[in-house]
Amino acid sequence: MATTTKSSVLSLSRTYDAPLQAVWEAWTIPEEVAQWWGPRGFTLTTHDRDFRTGGHWHYTMHGPDGTDYENTTQYLEVVPMQRMVYDHGGHRDRPPLFRVHALFTERDGKTQLDMSMTFATPEIAQEMRGFIKKAGGEGTWDRLAEHLGKRVAGKEYFIITRSFAASIEQVYQMWADPEQLAQWLPPTGATMRFLRPAGDIGTTGFYEMTLPGQPPMYGRITWLVREPPNRLAYTQQFCDANERVIRPPFFEHWPTTMLAEIDLVAEGPDQTRVRVRWDAQDANAEDLAEFIKQRAGMTLGWTGSFDKLEALLT
Repeated sequence: MATTTKSSVLSLSRTYDAPLQAVWEAWTIPEEVAQWWGPRGFTLTTHDRDFRTGGHWHYTMHGPDGTDYENTTQYLEVVPMQRMVYDHGGHRDRPPLFRVHALFTERDGKTQLDMSMTFATPEIAQEMRGFIKKAGGEGTWDRLAEHLGKRVAGKEYFIITRSFAASIEQVYQMWADPEQLAQWLPPTGATMRFLRPAGDIGTTGFYEMTLPGQPPMYGRITWLVREPPNRLAYTQQFCDANERVIRPPFFEHWPTTMLAEIDLVAEGPDQTRVRVRWDAQDANAEDLAEFIKQRAGMTLGWTGSFDKLEALLT
């Protein structure tokens, strides 16, 4: 590949709540890779894989619309449990799209993944950045986190991550202040107002949410953690107008209580990465099955909310 400058490189860093062995196996065992590789809604078929320096991986990604995408990955370097370097996105006469350097480091039982994707030109890198965002490519790494949660902890999570061009203090405040939270948290097209705001640990806020042409919905948020500017956690429940906890009107089965954990990481002075993890509480088998089934829909909902948050921060 051509000599590159910094602007030709897209970088990504994630920390997973799993030991290095589990993360490495999730990347290298075909049956595990198939559980998370690609944006939400995609499935994967591996045709053959020779995972070693000089080897290759031939696979097809199946899009949710039925389109197949054949790919061949060429492994340039594989150092077990440490790093891999590979060319991604080529196939037959099609050249690779970019080169990946992936470094795996274990710290205190967790694993940090540092990746760089190097493109031929800065223009291609910028174009790919927009494509990845539009296609939900960040969801690949969220799906990996969900897979590891199930594999290591036996938990079914929903995870979504997004970076914002704002300081970590600004982003934290958009979560912590009920008035600001109500401006962006509801799904696209919905409005939200707190009938009883709350901001201290152990307090419960009561809100009303409306969609055009629909009767109002109500909910509660109870704050469990507020550690500025890095972490928040709260439970969220649907209620009736008298604040009695109910199931949401749009699903027959759904967990009555969701635990939301929000982690914020400063990627720079004016760049913040947010990770939201939803954990279904006290869910029966039918509730949990619906929760798992709706991950793609939750991604769309949170993406719309994050788009509004991004607009408010700019």
